[in-house]
Amino acid sequence: MSKQVSERVKRMVRVDQAGEYGAVRIYAGQLAVMGDRSPLSAKIREMEAQEVDHRAWFDRLIVERGGRPTVMQPIWHVAGFALGAATALIGPKAAMACTAAVETVIDQHYTAQLEELGQEDPELAGLIEKARDDEREHRDAAFAAGAEEAPAYPLLAGAIRLGCRIAIKLSERI
Repeated sequence: MSKQVSERVKRMVRVDQAGEYGAVRIYAGQLAVMGDRSPLSAKIREMEAQEVDHRAWFDRLIVERGGRPTVMQPIWHVAGFALGAATALIGPKAAMACTAAVETVIDQHYTAQLEELGQEDPELAGLIEKARDDEREHRDAAFAAGAEEAPAYPLLAGAIRLGCRIAIKLSERI
């Protein structure tokens, strides 16, 4: 791998680790509010467990590829939990609207990364593809659970998607 390619791959791994870190925190916030009282709690726990696995993959790759986490991680720690808790306080459908919005952006993000990588790094591409497939399942489950029925869904989902795009850009750079 050339230095240019190596730095690009490190940036990809950094932003993907940050995203999976944030997803774990979102689900933690939702579960802190909802506990096991919601019929959706079991599904949220299942999605959270997959995000924990994804994060472990990218944690490992950061070390193996000589990268580093984003300096924004302490902010994502708080912001992710707050987003999850706030949407769960609105209600289960708002929590699902959050998941649908986040996973829509992540699907686009991972798809763009796969196109950029091509055949350059098969291990990374394989992990991104598996994570993307899981994120698509999360998105679809959120829509099936009534995400679009959340109060002010277009506004809520739009704001969350914008926040995700900003978080991606910041995590890629710093």
